[in-house]
Amino acid sequence: MRKVMKTGICMLLSLLFVLSGILPWLPTGVATADESKPPNILVMMGDDIGWFNISAYNNGMMGYRTPSIDKLAKEGILFTDFYGEQSCTAGRAAFISGQATIRTGMTKVGLPGVPIGLETADPTLADLLKPLGYRTGQFGKNHLGDLDKFLPTNHGFDEFYGNLYHLNAEEEPENEDYIPENIYPAFDAFRPRGVLHSYADGSSHKCETGKAWQEGPNIKDVTNIDKSDEDHYSYGQRVCDTGPLM
Repeated sequence: MRKVMKTGICMLLSLLFVLSGILPWLPTGVATADESKPPNILVMMGDDIGWFNISAYNNGMMGYRTPSIDKLAKEGILFTDFYGEQSCTAGRAAFISGQATIRTGMTKVGLPGVPIGLETADPTLADLLKPLGYRTGQFGKNHLGDLDKFLPTNHGFDEFYGNLYHLNAEEEPENEDYIPENIYPAFDAFRPRGVLHSYADGSSHKCETGKAWQEGPNIKDVTNIDKSDEDHYSYGQRVCDTGPLM
């Protein structure tokens, strides 16, 4: 995990949270290596990944393979029926809270400076598992509110390392016509906050990741971009590759 933190946040592996502790409600008949030990829970969520993008589902029809994810499918189960929200914020809010987005108000894509986010009245999976002895962390994209009160570490997570919105928002300040800081204070409130590292004790800081993208070993397997077009191919590397996960 430290390696991922040092090299930046992968675009597709944009949400990952870990919970470790005690989970007494395992389905009946599910065997574990040592049932006296509490199981770990690992959830990986990616934006803009269609179910047919995974080769365990498409059987190679898309022209590439996702061997590591396929291994998870082979050792576990494949879901064939599911519902999905219309945006990343709505989908994440529904998953983490177990509520329909019309109840949480998280129906639209969250933007910098907007005072809308996951409220204290909306318990998260982490909130419910903490009393059972879990240690919790979320790494990657959150997109459930920009203000400090909406941070995952104020909603049951011990640690958070990541960004608060989609990458397009993070890239806005790089535009040539973007207004520099300290010229219009009112505009500064709507600037993206970049990568944050926060803890449940209230401490936090902005991170300089150095390298914004991680280029993993399986790029040749997940992109069919013409290498003769260097600019296009470079862009494809940074956006398409998820590194070891694939």
